[in-house]
Amino acid sequence: MPIYHKLGKIPHKRHIIFEKPQGGYYYEQLFGTEGFSGMSSLMYHIYRPTMVKEIVHSYSVAPKIAVAHNIKARKLRGFQAPAADDYLESRIPLFVNNDCTIGVAAPRHSMTDYFYKNGECDEMLFIHRGSGTLRTQMGSIPFEYGDYLIIPRGVIYQLSFDSTDNRLLWMESRSPIYTPKRYRNGFGQLLEHSPYCERDYKLPADLETYDQKGDFLIKVKKQNTIHEIIYASHPFDVVGWDGYNFPYGFSIHNFEPITGRIHQPPPVHQTFETDALVVCSFCPRLYDYHPLAVPAPYNHSNIDSEEILYYVDGDFMSRNDVEPGMFTLHPGGIPHGPHPGAMERSIGKKETKELAVMIDTFRPLALTEQAMQLDDGVYYQSWIE
Repeated sequence: MPIYHKLGKIPHKRHIIFEKPQGGYYYEQLFGTEGFSGMSSLMYHIYRPTMVKEIVHSYSVAPKIAVAHNIKARKLRGFQAPAADDYLESRIPLFVNNDCTIGVAAPRHSMTDYFYKNGECDEMLFIHRGSGTLRTQMGSIPFEYGDYLIIPRGVIYQLSFDSTDNRLLWMESRSPIYTPKRYRNGFGQLLEHSPYCERDYKLPADLETYDQKGDFLIKVKKQNTIHEIIYASHPFDVVGWDGYNFPYGFSIHNFEPITGRIHQPPPVHQTFETDALVVCSFCPRLYDYHPLAVPAPYNHSNIDSEEILYYVDGDFMSRNDVEPGMFTLHPGGIPHGPHPGAMERSIGKKETKELAVMIDTFRPLALTEQAMQLDDGVYYQSWIE
């Protein structure tokens, strides 16, 4: 996260005494990545952040793989995934490799009786339906339709929803999720050609600080296992922090599309990256303005990546018969392109209102048992004339 931010009370220098007004000391915690060389923040706690009382239960949430070696193009109806009252129980994994897990969630209720922490993966949540607040030990971020929420590994959080109708796309990444390098200068500032800037970030605010001891349940995910851990103090006891490693939000509606005289390649839609995948945003935009331009994308081979498209809203011009909440998977090894008639329909059109999220992974994806329950089974044949 290449921007400095701070909230609450902090001492004037790192690693020095920070006294409480009533006596005693606050406890400093380095919240860092890549050993001591990556993004980091310094948090100051009322109580030691290490006070584990008990580990009460551990259970596996490993995805159950149905298709380990996939060559078929797939179409999944994501809105047919069942809803659940609990947030974690609602998270359904669909696509998996050693770098990431991608899925959907439809939680009905807010997280009130426990806190959650992913202990080894950065998380990206995309809000398709619903609104609410992401509450963390580093502050709160209101969210709504179209928001990406980037939650670095180790952040303790709760999701508070405003209603029971919520639909989320989620991704866990074993590599940190960053803004693309080509959008940043050597100091980390987003450049003029970037399709968004720092003003578009939704930064943590309204730091909640609780001076409470007791029994506080934190569910920590690590190695596809949920560990239920009881801590002796409230996890939101931070009085202040500063640094570069923290959760933030970004609305897909603030992504400014890059257009040209002829069809632009998918990297112009890139929004985030890791060393194993990229995330792109397809947003409403003007079509190409060369007099002979073909607005529909050209056929292309997925040689080095797997392409997942999640359809959010509007009419996706290169596909037939897609609806909001659907996924398509175009696997590496075979080419794909516009459906029959899509190229012809696009000629002469001036704009598109499509809204979609694309995730391209650099290694093959397996499909889970839940994914196969949502698969239409015939999408791979839909290019036959």
